[in-house]
Amino acid sequence: MNRATPPDRLAGYEPAGFWDEAFSGRGEVRPQYAALLDALAREDLEARRAALVEEMEADGVVFAGADGVRPFIVDPVPRIIGAGEWMLLERGIAQRVRALNAFVADVYGDRRIVREGIVPARVVDEAEYHEPLLAGVEVRNDAWATVAGLDLVRGADGRFTVLEDNLRTPSGVAYALAAREKVAAALAGAAREGGEAVREVGEAVREAGEAVQDRGGAAREGERPFAPRPVDPLAFELLGEALCDAAPEGVDEPLVVLLSDGPGNSAWWEHRVLAERVGLPIVALADLERRGAELVACLEDGTKRVDVVYRRTDLDRLAVGDELTAVGEALLEPWRKGRIGLANAFGTGVADDKLAHAYVEAMVDFYLGEAPVLQSVPTYDLGDPDILHGALDRLEELVVKPRAGYGGEGVVICPHATDQQVAEVREAVLAEPQRYIAQETVALSRHPTVIDGRLEPRHVDLRPFAYSGARVAVLPGGLTRVAFGAGAMVVNSSQNGGGKDTWVMA
Repeated sequence: MNRATPPDRLAGYEPAGFWDEAFSGRGEVRPQYAALLDALAREDLEARRAALVEEMEADGVVFAGADGVRPFIVDPVPRIIGAGEWMLLERGIAQRVRALNAFVADVYGDRRIVREGIVPARVVDEAEYHEPLLAGVEVRNDAWATVAGLDLVRGADGRFTVLEDNLRTPSGVAYALAAREKVAAALAGAAREGGEAVREVGEAVREAGEAVQDRGGAAREGERPFAPRPVDPLAFELLGEALCDAAPEGVDEPLVVLLSDGPGNSAWWEHRVLAERVGLPIVALADLERRGAELVACLEDGTKRVDVVYRRTDLDRLAVGDELTAVGEALLEPWRKGRIGLANAFGTGVADDKLAHAYVEAMVDFYLGEAPVLQSVPTYDLGDPDILHGALDRLEELVVKPRAGYGGEGVVICPHATDQQVAEVREAVLAEPQRYIAQETVALSRHPTVIDGRLEPRHVDLRPFAYSGARVAVLPGGLTRVAFGAGAMVVNSSQNGGGKDTWVMA
C-alpha cells in the first residue's frame, strides 16, 4: 500500500479474489490512484461523505423507487480510467451502438439478419418490446436509440465486458454530472486547503486533462481543480445535437419537447435538469394535440408545432396487442408520416431485450463487417434446447435473469443463492425457458468506497452514454454505479446502490 495511506483507513481491505480498480493483487496502489489516495489519507472521509449526501439532498438530486423518493448517494472517491483504456472502450461502445441501431432498423425493415439465420425469428417476434406496427417505418440516420446507456463490468481478468444494453429510456447522465460537480468541488477545496501533498494531486490531475468546468463552462479564476476530461457542458451539447438530428428532413431549427410523466416518473429530477440545460420545454401527454398529421404542444408562450419528441415516459410501448397506448395514439400518426422525429423511438426495446444480448457480437459482424471491440458477458439463449440442457447442468454457476426484467428485479445469482432459490429457478426455467436467459457469473471489480469513515472495497459497474444522430458520440466516462453492501453485486440505486464520479484522463 502507498506509504502515506494510514493503515487504519484500509484495515480489512483485501484486493485478492477480485480485480480492484485502485490496488493490484499484491496490494500495491495502481499508479493513477497513488496521488488521489495520498490526498484522501488526510481527509475526514466520513465528514466528506456526509457533506456530499447533504449537498445532493439540498440540490434535490433524488430518484423515485418502489419505496418512495430517495436521495441519490454519491461516494467521494472517484473512479479513474486511463486515456488508453478509455480510447478502446469509446471505440467499442460506439461500434456496438451502431450495430444495435442497424438491428432495430432491420427488424422493422427487411429482417435480413433473421432471413439469413443469424438471429432466430423468435428472438424478435417474442420480444416484449417488439412493435409489429412499425414494419416499414424508417428513422433518420437509423438513429433509433438516440440515447443509449450500456452497462459495462470488469471481471477478475481486468477486461471490460458488456452486461446489458439499455436503449429505450436509459437514465443516469444527469446523476453522473451531479456527481462530477460535487466531487470535483470537494477535491478542489481539498487541494486549496490540504497542503503540498494534496496540491500535488490537483496538479497531477490538472496536467492530465482540461480544467473542470463550472456550470457557465469556464474554470474559476485562481483555482487548481482536479481535472479529468470535462463532461459539462459536453453532455448537453451531445444530447442537443442528437435531438436536432432526429428532426424531419428540411427542418433546420426544430422545436424539441421532452415528454414526461411528471413528478411520478422515477427520473423526474433528471428530466428537469436535461430540459433546463438543453433548453427544452417539458410537456405532459395532455399538452400534446394532433391536428391532422401535425403534432402541436400547448406551451406557456402559445400553441406551437412540434418537430421532435424526446420521449422519457415510463409507458414506452406503442401498442399492447392490437390497442394503441395513449402515448402511441398521440405520436404514431405524425411519426409515421414524417412530421415529427422521436427520440428514443418506439420499438428500440427489441434490441435491449436480454435475449437479443446473446447475439450482439453477431450483429456487429453482420451489419458492420467488423470484429467486436467489446465482448458481451457470455449470454445463453435458453429457448434453444441444446443450450438449455447445457445451462441446467451447471445452473449453480450461472446468473439467471427474466428476459424482460429491469432494475435487478428477478435476477438470481446462483453461486450466491440458497439451494432452495436455485431449485425454484430451475423449476421456473424448465416451465418456460423462453422467458429467461442465463449469463456467466462475473466477479465484478471493486473500488475503494467510504464506509463508516474507512475505505472498503465495494463492487462497481460502469454506465457510459452514447448519443446517436448523424454520428455516434460517446460521453467520456459516464456513471460508475456502486453497491454499498459488503459483497453485494447489484448496483441499482433502488437496491442500496449509489454512484461515483468517473474520471477519464487525457
